[in-house]
Amino acid sequence: MSKIKVVHPIVEMDGDEQTRVIWKLIKEKLILPYLDVDLKYYDLSIQERDRTNDQVTKDSAYATLKYGVAVKCATITPDEARMKEFNLKEMWKSPNGTIRNILGGTVFREPIIIPKIPRLVPHWEKPIIIGRHAFGDQYRATDIKIKKAGKLRLQFSSDDGKENIDLKVYEFLKVVGSQWQCLIQMIPLKGSQRHPSN
Repeated sequence: MSKIKVVHPIVEMDGDEQTRVIWKLIKEKLILPYLDVDLKYYDLSIQERDRTNDQVTKDSAYATLKYGVAVKCATITPDEARMKEFNLKEMWKSPNGTIRNILGGTVFREPIIIPKIPRLVPHWEKPIIIGRHAFGDQYRATDIKIKKAGKLRLQFSSDDGKENIDLKVYEFLKVVGSQWQCLIQMIPLKGSQRHPSN
């Protein structure tokens, strides 16, 4: 039986734990016997992300921008327990968030409708699909502990050295055991480009 030729390459983002096993079976039994496809492979296991200082995640996202399509397996976003389990160098950010930040991605959530299971609101016959901008914000957040009174400043220096901005964002007064929250939202101007190192 001749295989179907897939014209363009597809980025393959391998994942963690059982998803690696399942994806390998899917490729071997359902994809590769029938398709002649150029898979651009990236190993997004937590071990490889740690070894490359998460560069492999960024590389896979830029490959997706280049080729236009990717298949991504489930990956671990490490917490403190996972850091100890895998002896990680640091608590790497969500790979999904990193990829979406580079792609400028949106997540769409669509329910699975099963005919025999009644809907909560019976006259809603079509699914409600929710699209959300799942990048930036908590996906790029950085946590720091402020233990003394002081000022939080935001600094910008242009690459050509002609512009420098120093802005006071927040002034922390005497610490009395309370929690401060400070959200800085940066929206790129239309037509601006993300730097490949980000």
